[in-house]
Amino acid sequence: MKISEDKIVKTCPESEIYQELLELDDKYILELGCGAAELTRTIATEGRNRQIMATEVDVIQHNKNILLPELNNVTFQLAGAEAIPVSDNTFDVVFMFKSLHHVPVKLMRQALTEVQRVLKPNGIAYISEPIFAGNFNNVLRLFHDEEIVRREAFLALNNAVDTGVFALISETFFNLPLTFENFADFENKVLKSTHIEHNLPDNIYKQVEELFSKQESGKFTVPIRVDLLQPLPLREVNMKAPH
Repeated sequence: MKISEDKIVKTCPESEIYQELLELDDKYILELGCGAAELTRTIATEGRNRQIMATEVDVIQHNKNILLPELNNVTFQLAGAEAIPVSDNTFDVVFMFKSLHHVPVKLMRQALTEVQRVLKPNGIAYISEPIFAGNFNNVLRLFHDEEIVRREAFLALNNAVDTGVFALISETFFNLPLTFENFADFENKVLKSTHIEHNLPDNIYKQVEELFSKQESGKFTVPIRVDLLQPLPLREVNMKAPH
């Protein structure tokens, strides 16, 4: 497994990536850490016969999500990835869209074990994580440096493969385009997000605003790594786990 890729040539929405890698019709799907449920809506309204459970730990955002209209095939659940409130072998597909690094470091491996537990034997885990690079990251790191937690998320994934919790099917790298109308839009969507509180000192706020303004038309790219994983039977996990 590689934590990053120097030359990433493809730039596209994430929906294009998971559509290439997965068949989602007639599937029971779990999305862990759904945020504002933007991708949840896309998955739910495209294709056919898709049932989705979408979890979120941010109470404010969860309360907004349960009010979303016309998502009759989606159940929203207040829960963390480290304690998924369903029985074993439930889901065909589990998504974690850029959410593993938000799990507390000490709970990351437990979260991946939970993903293995709730997947059906032939199920698939799709886990995307932002790479610590790129022009958007340069702005973000001024007030919220995620280098350590992103590295820990990769190490947890690597450990899950090494110890036989999952088999690695593929690793895909792409650039996710990200556009803000202006700095006020960035401030509203990033600085004022409810899942984490940002209280920037005036000097840092000014640095963020200045660096943002240097990016043409508020357009950024976020390099992303996607790990596609398949759960291994418990007996194989026990055989490969270190003693």
